[in-house]
Amino acid sequence: MGPRPLVVGNWKMNGTVAFAGALLADLLAGLREASEPGTPLLRQLEVAVCPPYPYLALARERLVGTAVAVGAQTVCAQGDGAYTGEVSAAMLADLGCAWVIVGHSERRSLFGEDDAQVAAKAASALGAGLGAIVCVGETLAERERGAAESVLARQLAVLSALLASADPARLVIAYEPVWAIGTGRSASPQQAGEMHAFIRARLTAHGASGAVRLLYGGSVKPDNAEALFSVAGIDGGLIGGASLKAADFLDICRAAARAARAPSGVH
Repeated sequence: MGPRPLVVGNWKMNGTVAFAGALLADLLAGLREASEPGTPLLRQLEVAVCPPYPYLALARERLVGTAVAVGAQTVCAQGDGAYTGEVSAAMLADLGCAWVIVGHSERRSLFGEDDAQVAAKAASALGAGLGAIVCVGETLAERERGAAESVLARQLAVLSALLASADPARLVIAYEPVWAIGTGRSASPQQAGEMHAFIRARLTAHGASGAVRLLYGGSVKPDNAEALFSVAGIDGGLIGGASLKAADFLDICRAAARAARAPSGVH
C-alpha cells in the first residue's frame, strides 16, 4: 500500500465571493454524503483546494476544522520585502495554507517562469513549512519531436537538491502534459503510466524518497479519473476545470479512493 492519494483542485482565476462560498459548502456537504459507512472518504485520501489569492482567507475560514486543506496557486520565491504585487510563502503559511502549486505550465508559458525560478519557489514554500506541488510536463511540439523525456529530465534536474532532502510528505510532483491542460484531451492511461514511470526513475536517480507522490493533471474528468488513477505509479490528481463543479470534483475524489483500495498490483 503506497502513500494516501492526493486530489487537489486548482480553481485558476475563477470565481467570486459568492461562488467560492457556495462551492466550498457544496464540497463539504458532498464529502460527508460521499463517505461510506466505516470508511470516510477523507480517511482514504487527502483533498486540497487552491482558490485565487483573494479567496484564500474565505476558504480557510470555511474549511478550518475539516480535513480539506487550502493551497495557493503560486508564490514569490523571495521573502518579505519590496516586491510589489507578490505574496511570500510566509504570508501563505500565516493564512493557514498547507500547499502551494509551483511551475504550472500557465505560469511558465504566460509569465515566463523558468526551471530555476520554479525550483526557487519550491524551496521558498518548503522553507516556510508549506507543501510544494511542482508541475512538470511537455508541450505537444516537444512530444511530437520525441523530446518529452528530455524536457521532464531537465525540469526535474533543477530540483535535485530538494528531491534529496525534502520531507516526502510535503513534496509532490504533478505531471501535466501541456497539450492536455484545458483542451479536453487527456493523456491515455498508457501514456500517463509511461511518463510517471520515467519521472519515478528520475526521482530515484536524484535521491528522492519513494514516498514522494506523483499526480496526474490534464483534463481529468469523472469519466476518465478512475482509469487514470488505477495506473501503477499515479498517486492522485491535480484537477483544473472539473474542480469548479462540486459534483465532478467529488466524483474524481471517489475514483481516487476506489483506485487506492484496488488489489495490490493493480495500482
